[in-house]
Amino acid sequence: MGNWCTCSDQRIDVEGRIAFLKTELKITDAQMPVWNAVADAIRAAPKDVSGMPCIPMMQSSGTLPERLAAREKAMTAHLEALRKLRSAVEPLYVALSDDQKKTADQLMIGPMGMGTM
Repeated sequence: MGNWCTCSDQRIDVEGRIAFLKTELKITDAQMPVWNAVADAIRAAPKDVSGMPCIPMMQSSGTLPERLAAREKAMTAHLEALRKLRSAVEPLYVALSDDQKKTADQLMIGPMGMGTM
């Protein structure tokens, strides 16, 4: 399990969130292959941005150009993680029933693409 960034209040229980989403979405056996790709993307997101400082930490030290460069680097890492997640979610979304889609639309938002993730 990883942190979305190094701020202690940003800790995310990735495996717990994956289990919660799988249960809430009522993923079927037939949907497991596309679900597994989404779960892998969720697991990878914190690793993709590991070591990136939180925005408050970036604003507190260094020169303005250094802080802007650090923020750009962090945002780029987050964007890449989001792109990977989106490419995994799209095939899953197609495979979901209408009821599952409604649930997904309510749960799957935020930094990791899932709830408050």
